[in-house]
Amino acid sequence: MEIKWLEDFVTLAETSSFSRAAEIRNVTQPAFSRRIKQLETWIGAPLISRATMPADLTPAGRNFLPMAQDAIRMFYSVRESLRPPAEQGLVRFAALHTLTITFFPVWLRELQRNTHKFGTSFIADRGGIEANLAALTDGEADFFLTYAHCEVPFHLDRDKFAYLTIGSDRLIPVAAPELRLDKSNAPAAGILDNPEAAKLALPYLGYGYSSFFGVALGSLFSKHSPFRRQTVHESTISAGLKELALTGVGVCWLPESLVEENISNGSLVACSNDRTWTLDLDIRLYRSSEKPHSAMVEALWQASRGLTATNLKGFTSS
Repeated sequence: MEIKWLEDFVTLAETSSFSRAAEIRNVTQPAFSRRIKQLETWIGAPLISRATMPADLTPAGRNFLPMAQDAIRMFYSVRESLRPPAEQGLVRFAALHTLTITFFPVWLRELQRNTHKFGTSFIADRGGIEANLAALTDGEADFFLTYAHCEVPFHLDRDKFAYLTIGSDRLIPVAAPELRLDKSNAPAAGILDNPEAAKLALPYLGYGYSSFFGVALGSLFSKHSPFRRQTVHESTISAGLKELALTGVGVCWLPESLVEENISNGSLVACSNDRTWTLDLDIRLYRSSEKPHSAMVEALWQASRGLTATNLKGFTSS
């Protein structure tokens, strides 16, 4: 068994697309499919249902996914701990996956304009809120980069963990213009504002109930007018849900920073003009207030504090 097989499988689970997963893993689709098949042979059970589009996990695949994620994380943690001291020294981040591809690169560039360069590494997004927080509380990460909203509680001791609000974003409902609806020709644009469409059970791409966005949206839906929905797919990874939304299979709430270009080019449309269907989000950086920090970790925190003080109003994830 090879670690790359596990990474392939997790990527496929996140994207639900063999072609997209192969592209992310930088291999041809036939080679990617062979590696998934090799993993299934090693496990002794089918992990992917190939009879559905998009590709979905079998019951065995759903059971195996958290084990694969834990194995990958443990492997890289061990490798990092055994590296010679000269090869260590990276600032370690636990982070929600979306922020690693939207906010983090721009934010890091701004930070490093005013401080020395430093290396960084990410611990894979574990999906659930508590699981991601555990990477910080257990000392596996120096920082936790996350979205925050008043409706989503973070069970952190405020005396032991400090945070900076370093940006903002919005969660907005979007769909492909050609969203496929039964018994209706209602356009996807503004569909949540359409009284006729409100009578339908809209196909919905969701996050489940343990992820940050899943909890936030659960609160939104409980307070809003009835939203009839039929869940067609769930994932804790926004980027994977976005790929499915682009195919026209459902409505999905996605970070505005992730879909700005798609809305601009028309490949996704906003499903409502009513701001009560959106969620305003803070972007926070957490760290321990108690344990001693390396010089690089301290430098990054102070640079973040300075950037926040001088530039927060105009510095969002977009």
